[in-house]
Amino acid sequence: MVQYGQARFDASFGALSDATRRGVLEQLGRADASITALAERFHMTLTGMKKHVGVLEQAGLVSTEKVGRVRTCKLGLRGLEEEAAWIERYRQLWAARFEELDIVVEELKQKANGRKKRK
Repeated sequence: MVQYGQARFDASFGALSDATRRGVLEQLGRADASITALAERFHMTLTGMKKHVGVLEQAGLVSTEKVGRVRTCKLGLRGLEEEAAWIERYRQLWAARFEELDIVVEELKQKANGRKKRK
């Protein structure tokens, strides 16, 4: 993976690591909202919400537009397809490992049951 992709993943996962920012994305998935409305919805100060929106904006997940005194937020043009594909590859890897572990555990159970019957 090129450095650009790595930096983008870091920004995306960093942005998604916070529950408030995930909530903001969910809210913006329903409808655009002003920073003021988001701050009220999440019971935080305007400054705090501006910081959260800034992190989402840097990751490309949110865009903002200022009209007069109101800054409106909406979902960014960039989706999370590459990040979802990365997660899916690791989910499949771990699923395969757990399947292998289940086989080993089952074999050990069968051996243990065989020893009990002989006694």
